[in-house]
Amino acid sequence: MRTYRRSTLTASFAATLVEAAFDEASSLGIRVSVSIFDDSGVLKAYRRMDGAPLMAESACRKKALTAVGLGLKTGDEWYDFIKDDPKLTMGVDSLDDFTILGGGAPIVVDGEMVGAIGVAGGHYRQDEACVDAALQTVTANI
Repeated sequence: MRTYRRSTLTASFAATLVEAAFDEASSLGIRVSVSIFDDSGVLKAYRRMDGAPLMAESACRKKALTAVGLGLKTGDEWYDFIKDDPKLTMGVDSLDDFTILGGGAPIVVDGEMVGAIGVAGGHYRQDEACVDAALQTVTANI
């Protein structure tokens, strides 16, 4: 076989995910930036809430790219994966656009990764809550 078919998320659905993350951030009283990439690592959506920290732009991008590039959530899932392996622990610093900070996750539809989301601006646990709220939108729209 010379070709394959894949699913990816639409720009419209990426915008829906951003709004869900913003709604959760507002309920938590924080200001965030959100990046959404498709399954190939191409930016589909980026938005920054008014007043979100400047560093959130870079952090949300890295969180989403880490999640889409390796298919794992950032934060505890990544930490648990590398914590007992000195080569991985020391080597992750050499990866471009990588972060272990929580707030990034693959977007999975029907068992297939179609993209990833990254949220930054609050404590990483708050960012994870915003990601979880956005991912609930995935399940609600299937």
